[in-house]
Amino acid sequence: MLSVQDAETTIFNLVQPLNPQRNTEVVDLLAANSRVLASPVTSQLDFPHWDNSAMDGYAVRYTDVQHASQQQPVTLEIVEEIPAGYQPQSTIQPGQAARIFTGAVMPAGADTVVMQERTQRENNRVSILAAPKPQEFVRHRASYYKAGGQLLPAGIMLNAPEIAVLAAAQCTQVKVYRRLCVAILSTGNELVTPEQPLQPGQIVDSNQYALAALVKQSGAEPLMLGIIPDQAIAISEAIAHAISKADIILSSGGVSVGDYDYVQQIIESLGGKIHICAVAMKPGKPLTVATFQENQISTPRLYFGLPGNPVSALVTFWRFVQPTIKKLSGISEGWEPKFVKALTCHELRSDGKRETYVWGKLRLQDGVYEFQLAGGNQNSGNLINLAQTNALGILIEGQTLISPGEQVQVLQVG
Repeated sequence: MLSVQDAETTIFNLVQPLNPQRNTEVVDLLAANSRVLASPVTSQLDFPHWDNSAMDGYAVRYTDVQHASQQQPVTLEIVEEIPAGYQPQSTIQPGQAARIFTGAVMPAGADTVVMQERTQRENNRVSILAAPKPQEFVRHRASYYKAGGQLLPAGIMLNAPEIAVLAAAQCTQVKVYRRLCVAILSTGNELVTPEQPLQPGQIVDSNQYALAALVKQSGAEPLMLGIIPDQAIAISEAIAHAISKADIILSSGGVSVGDYDYVQQIIESLGGKIHICAVAMKPGKPLTVATFQENQISTPRLYFGLPGNPVSALVTFWRFVQPTIKKLSGISEGWEPKFVKALTCHELRSDGKRETYVWGKLRLQDGVYEFQLAGGNQNSGNLINLAQTNALGILIEGQTLISPGEQVQVLQVG
């Protein structure tokens, strides 16, 4: 049985990001939202495109107004008005100014903008009542980005800010990694779908839906293969089908009264290599991780045999599968699990035998993270109090108690 850290190292070392030469597609800009950029983006545009004003005011020559004050204002002739989107027609000469608005192009000859609150206008003349700083309120061409340089690097998730940058750069077609396909199957004769009426001893397959939602949140496409009965042939056929269709296979639940050697035999019979059989964590101990290699050039298929208990399935997904999906999808950094230190509001207990995960809510209070334990029974079969969870508090192996007000390591989830 591996420690959590050894399991993490083993799993993440198995993950080889998608090949940017074979696993990309070009999509329209709006379709690129929440996708991973597959190649660096450059632009032939400078940002800003030209010198422009950062303020409503007057474009002036600094040498004309450098000594202006309330007591000794400098009066200038207004020779032009320049709104945004207008090309200036005049060159500012000594003793002249142009009325200018935010974002408008700076006229030739002017090098500084005086904000209108520091001026007084009368007809076509303006008095400057305070000396500005040199080049004040001027946004210079290429001061944000120079044409030809890297605008966005490969391996980043494209969200609203990046979409805005691409739109501003007139990049309407974007090369992104293809979405991963994650096959999901549940094993167990006792399982039924949410639409079926429950009979004594039956359980609704909530894992299929929870895992599909988590896969989507992670940026991949779920392939829901449904409930597979506890029969070797049926499970073997389902896994073989999943291998042929998906990059990652998630199964939840054991087979044949929890005999995991049975699962191992199926995996090995299909050509899989088992890397992990169990992890020293609670919940989540019965975790199986394997790989299937179709050929030497393809990306290995990753198989995760998750525990059947609902909380255990989600905890192991958050801890290992979610970062796996993100790394495999081509995200170059920030795919790792996110941990923070928080003060616990409640007493946290463990038997100390395994690394223990307790669930609840993380919030930022007066600049300090606080962890609130979910009420009710912290049991791996209790799905109800898992609702609204956004964090898992961690008690390391050998740690049996964290008292209220003490610090706890917290894994951010959701």
